[in-house]
Amino acid sequence: MDKDKKMVTPDIILLAEDDEAQAILITRALEEAGAANKIYLVRDGEEALDYLFRRGNYADKGKSPRPGLVLLDLRLPKLDGLDVLNTIKQSEELKSIPVVVITTSDNNEDIAQAYRNHANSYLVKPLGFGEFSGMIRELSTYWLAVNRHPIRGVI
Repeated sequence: MDKDKKMVTPDIILLAEDDEAQAILITRALEEAGAANKIYLVRDGEEALDYLFRRGNYADKGKSPRPGLVLLDLRLPKLDGLDVLNTIKQSEELKSIPVVVITTSDNNEDIAQAYRNHANSYLVKPLGFGEFSGMIRELSTYWLAVNRHPIRGVI
């Protein structure tokens, strides 16, 4: 994709990531890739579900617009990412939202469990900054520019 062309999508991204440095890297890499999406950051599994189910601090729809994509770390405080994923995919209201797991775990059981819980993709965070940024750029290109989502309200 031409660097001068910006990907423009109206969707919201919900980023569930407790590590501040990782959240900044993901956000910066998405911006550098030209993603025009609004990114909402939550720091633990309970907060992710509060956001998605519009509970507590997120009861106001203005504070919790429906995301078009969830980027989910597996190792979250309070409620594990696999539990968050399972809850999302069991909800009639939320199950059509793509969930991309982004984690440091390359454990085969974690990968298998994520797919059993209907993850749409599973990515292992590379150690190097350049590789990490490249992975996020590819994610951005696929999920935000190439992949097609249904029009809101159709599902």
